[in-house]
Amino acid sequence: MQGLPKAVCGRYAPAMRQSYLRPIPLTDPAEAGAGLPLAGGWVRFTHLERLSRDAPPEIVAATDLPQAVLAPFLAPRAAIAGLTCDRPRIMGILNVTPDSFSAGGRHAGQDAAIAAAQRMLADGADLIDIGGESTRPGAAELAIAAEIDRIAPVIAGLRAAGVSAPISLDTRKAAVAMAGLAAGADVINDVSGLRHDPGLADVAAAQGAPLIVMHSIGTPETMQGMASDAYGDVLLDVYDALAAIVAQAEAAGMPRARIMIDPGIGFGKTLAQNMALLARLSLFHGLGCAILLGVSRKGMIGTISGEADPAKRGPGSAAIGLWAVQQGIQMLRVHDIALHQQALALWQALATPGVVGQEERKR
Repeated sequence: MQGLPKAVCGRYAPAMRQSYLRPIPLTDPAEAGAGLPLAGGWVRFTHLERLSRDAPPEIVAATDLPQAVLAPFLAPRAAIAGLTCDRPRIMGILNVTPDSFSAGGRHAGQDAAIAAAQRMLADGADLIDIGGESTRPGAAELAIAAEIDRIAPVIAGLRAAGVSAPISLDTRKAAVAMAGLAAGADVINDVSGLRHDPGLADVAAAQGAPLIVMHSIGTPETMQGMASDAYGDVLLDVYDALAAIVAQAEAAGMPRARIMIDPGIGFGKTLAQNMALLARLSLFHGLGCAILLGVSRKGMIGTISGEADPAKRGPGSAAIGLWAVQQGIQMLRVHDIALHQQALALWQALATPGVVGQEERKR
């Protein structure tokens, strides 16, 4: 273990790779139809960036690489809870907590939470992510029984109200996951990346539920204090850590096709570290999993934009979301559904020449 970055020691401790490949997305309309499809989605690429810990980056042509090396980048991602990954998806955030960083208390009551979820779906959310425990920086752990009391009635209430859209449960605990799935949830979203309770992977595997695993370090109470000296190369360290988490989930019986990964922006990372991850997000396609990104209203947006009020950070959130979609990220976890839905609609109109406006060009 000597020499391993702190972020990947302990449970993670993956074998350090010699080099890493990052597909370089084509974004110009002149390149439409060129190259290879990334993860079976809307992004294409002809070249990759080779990264390593001890050498400068270099650009390599996809045609110079063996098919076996390209396979993780080319394989279409399987549907998650019935949602195909051939277009960007929106996950709506529903925190039924009194102390979330962005909307603490607004959705804490069952009726308010159900109404909020219905509004999100009407605005275009593809699924709802319900969380009963705040994991904002500095938050204390919530007892299992209290967390179940917060989330189970809301999930059951949504199903009773006729909501058929997928529901994701944001929890770090196997017992809470069991209760949430029993109440009608479809997906487990673990921000601890199986560090808090490894039994979550066993629950997901046994119940046939997709599992979202996020990279983080420490606990919500300690993570930001650890960030400044936690990494050697944050991009490659987070990649290695996620690779180890995916392997851990597979060892518990989870098929890789049912695992979604999240690089954990804002969870034990400084502003510079967050920016490094965002700049080269497409690296994570090499793990062969669908990718979720959660940056909505986070502190980095306030730092860069100067907006102190999290509720007013929707435009900055959408800007990062559009950048992520151009990197082939399949799902965005957001608060402001209508804003992101509109932004994506306009982006797709520009990014898919020959579809929107085709009739006008024929005239």
